[in-house]
Order: sequence, then C-alpha cells, then structure tokens
Amino acid sequence: MSTLSLAVRDSSTMLRRNLLHARRYPSLTLNLLLTPVMLLLLFVYVFGDVMSAGMGGADRSAYVAYLVPGLLLMTIGSTTIGTAVSVANDMNEGIIARFRTMAVHRPSVLVGHVVGSVLQSVAGVVLVGAVGVAIGFRSTGATALEWLAAFGLLVVFATALTWIAVGMGLVSPNAEAASNNALPLIFLPLVSSTFVPIEQMPGWFQPVAAYQPFTPAIETLRGLLLGTGIGHNGWLALAWCAGLTVLGYVWSTKTFNKDPK
Repeated sequence: MSTLSLAVRDSSTMLRRNLLHARRYPSLTLNLLLTPVMLLLLFVYVFGDVMSAGMGGADRSAYVAYLVPGLLLMTIGSTTIGTAVSVANDMNEGIIARFRTMAVHRPSVLVGHVVGSVLQSVAGVVLVGAVGVAIGFRSTGATALEWLAAFGLLVVFATALTWIAVGMGLVSPNAEAASNNALPLIFLPLVSSTFVPIEQMPGWFQPVAAYQPFTPAIETLRGLLLGTGIGHNGWLALAWCAGLTVLGYVWSTKTFNKDPK
C-alpha cells in the first residue's frame, strides 16, 4: 500500500476505536457536557432577568441570545478535556507501546483522537444548541453563508483546542493529571465575553478577557448567528485557531515520537 493509503486506513481504524470507547464509556463525555448545559440553565433562569437588565435588555430573551454563542464554544473546551484524559490513558495503559511494535502508521494514533474529539465536540455543540433553542434562542438576521461560516468556525476551533488537549494528555503522567492540566480549556471561557460584555468588566481585567483565544471566537460566532458586526474579531479568531493548531500539532507529534524511556 502507498503511504497515503496506509495513513488513511490506519487513521480510520483509530477513529473507530476512539468512537467505540466513547460509546462504551459515555459517562466522561456526558459529565463534561453537563457543565455548559447547567450554566446555560442557571444563567438564563436564575440570573437572566438581572443580567439582561444590566445589559440594557427588556427581558431575559436578549440575554439568551447573548449567552448561547459563548456557551457553544465553552462546550468545545469542555469536550476536549476528555481527549486529554483519553490520550493519557492510552500512554499509560500500554496500548501505545503495543502499537509501536506493529506496522501502524504512527501519526494515525493521534489523528484518530483528534478527529474523534472534533466529532464529539460537534455533537456536544448540537446538544447545547438544541437546549438553547428550546429555552428561546433564535438566530436573527443570519444568512445561509453566515450559518456555514459559523459551523466552520466551530469545527476549526474544536480542531485547534483538540491538538492542544492531545499535547496535554501526552505529557501527563496519568488521567487525573491530564484532567487538571486541561482545566484552562474550561476556565478561559469563564473569563471571556461569554457571560458579560468586556466593557462592563473592571478596567484592569478587560485586557485579560480581550486578549485570549475564546473572546474573539465568541464575538465572531455571536456576530454570525445574530447578524451583528464582527469587526476585527474574525481575523483574530482565525489567527488564534491557526496558531493553536500548529502549536498543538508540533508539540503533540514531537512528544509522541520520542522514544519511551
């Protein structure tokens, strides 16, 4: 077989393996998805009226429209923690050592994790989006092209974070450490524009919220779904996605290709 055919075959096999693991052990994925769902319900039904009033809205529906795009991206961050844990388990349970002795295209092991995680992230986004629609979220003024761009942004952002999560899993000594190392993927959305506009934050804190990966991606997704302006956030989001993808890929492949001690 050619190198390309071998890579496609082995990557497909590793993808099926990871999807089977997710189906047989769904508790981790479900637990990670519960976080954005519970935050969505909490901020809409407990804080919704207060938050909407503080943002100049007449009722909580305005806050629902503001909140959902941010939580869709937070869902991606939550899901990729499962990837870090899964990679750490593979590295520490001996299966990777077995793969190294077999005629397996080595990058396919990581590709299977990445593609599987992206598919799970998309499924999680669909779930959280469905909950958002059920409680009143409506996309207003978005064209078919903007919907397509929004979906593309979600996939690209999921790919970028997944490569970072794979690197975190590879350098972690066990699953618990991988989960802890990946916590910034949940923490960063909490200090972004997910819940409140940056201009309503304390002045000293605004740069922290503005100059991080999630905020430009959230503002871009919000603009695409609600038909509002995007400004420079679109280019910033793409730049963050490209940078994180390259960083995560190089970090992961170099770490994975190191000879075991």
